[in-house]
Amino acid sequence: MYSVVMEQPLTPHEALRLCLRKAGSQEKLGLELGCSQTAVWKMLHSSRRMSHQFVLIAERAFDVPRHVLRPDIYPHPAIHPEAVEDSLDAPLPDRFCAIDLGTPQRMTAGARR
Repeated sequence: MYSVVMEQPLTPHEALRLCLRKAGSQEKLGLELGCSQTAVWKMLHSSRRMSHQFVLIAERAFDVPRHVLRPDIYPHPAIHPEAVEDSLDAPLPDRFCAIDLGTPQRMTAGARR
């Protein structure tokens, strides 16, 4: 029998601590974000979340998504971009799009009756 383990999403504080773990120290995290070690300490212990001005930098530097770091500012994307199969490069073969140019004439013809 298989057991399914559901992964719990990270809280903003856990995401901040993940960035800290990847950086190695508060000082190194501060250098990467462009702030002081004291500012990192305040984020960890006072606000318990990353300051809005550093979220995009942390996303690039530590590969932690912005919607995990600050879900109050960056909502979770509705559709994962890699999950979308239909695109201009590879359209789905069973999809057919057409414009019926006769529709306006049929609509006005029905109104005259």
